[in-house]
Amino acid sequence: MENIDIGKQVEKARKAKGLSSRELAKLADITPSMLSQIERGLANPSIQTLKVLAKTLNVPTFSFFLEQTITKDLIVRSSNRKKMIIDNLSYELLSPDFTGNLATAIMKVPSNVSSSEKLLEHKGEEVAYIMEGKIKLYLDTEEYILEAGDSVKIPANLKHKWENIFNQEAVVLFSVTPPAF
Repeated sequence: MENIDIGKQVEKARKAKGLSSRELAKLADITPSMLSQIERGLANPSIQTLKVLAKTLNVPTFSFFLEQTITKDLIVRSSNRKKMIIDNLSYELLSPDFTGNLATAIMKVPSNVSSSEKLLEHKGEEVAYIMEGKIKLYLDTEEYILEAGDSVKIPANLKHKWENIFNQEAVVLFSVTPPAF
């Protein structure tokens, strides 16, 4: 709720319709001063005023309550990635965080290391791309050797395990939905 700015949403809708603030104020039967204060966040409009503005702008009233996306928070600089080490595997989170429906990370699997002792499953589906090296992938009762450039989709709840039985570190880019580690 901290990123909700009703005034900015009203202003955005007004500009999308190509209206000046004076034109919208006249159409909505409010003073230009009141509209200016609403758009600048200096006045809290009543629900009735929001309904009138929404009807005038031909947008749903709830659209004024949608959270604003702060675009700078969507960028993850390579030097600022969140890093995790879980069972000898290192992960670098490419997504800003674990909110939302999708997370993407780079998993590094050192030589002669396995992601776990046994096959694991989780509720999310996963897509992985081998960036460097080779990796042995266990999918249910089958085993596969994946090399750089290969990819795999792992459906939700399918038991799987990553294992690097080779002499070179494997680097795997993967996305999982919903985010789960």
